[in-house]
Amino acid sequence: MNDVPSLPSWWTPLLAAVRDGSAPSRWPAPAAGSREAAVLILLGEGPAGPDVLLTERAPDLRSHAGQVSFPGGARDPGDASASEAALREAAEEVGLDRASVTVLEELPTRWVAPSAFAVVPVLAHWHAPHAVTPLSPGEVAAVVRAPLSLLADPASRVRVRHRSGYVGPGFRVDQLLVWGFTGGLLDWLLDAGGWARPWDTSSVEDLP
Repeated sequence: MNDVPSLPSWWTPLLAAVRDGSAPSRWPAPAAGSREAAVLILLGEGPAGPDVLLTERAPDLRSHAGQVSFPGGARDPGDASASEAALREAAEEVGLDRASVTVLEELPTRWVAPSAFAVVPVLAHWHAPHAVTPLSPGEVAAVVRAPLSLLADPASRVRVRHRSGYVGPGFRVDQLLVWGFTGGLLDWLLDAGGWARPWDTSSVEDLP
């Protein structure tokens, strides 16, 4: 996970923040016996500038149905690392070409209580973006490249209240509501990379 000379300049503050100790802190460290998983925070550059790859999960999955998430999933015994797991899952879910990706950092493992997963967020640069599409309709309903400028737009931001009482950061992207673990990671990403803009944090919506 060494520096890559061809990285765009917008990576500089984000990697500096990560290597200076900035990491998502909204969730606790994993509990004993948690299942291992990894997600791919894949940043590329499109017509609107830096963007991040998101997926909409299929509506009939047993866990996190219909939610917007990063590509990723459970770590298999054959995965040599969290990065390998995240890349394998992304290839299976949306046809991501692993050769188009440069993995830069594995962030600290975080616990996602509803699914009892110990999740490693893998930060990566999509140096050769290409077309991606859902390959497994039973798992992925849609794929979105969300511009960071759109995510940082105050009009896209909201706080979301789950029926459990949990309130966390959310985003509206192409008629999709991003919240929960993914929303929290995106909130951290915008802050750490210097993209965040002031927004009305008093706006709270109940999760539909």
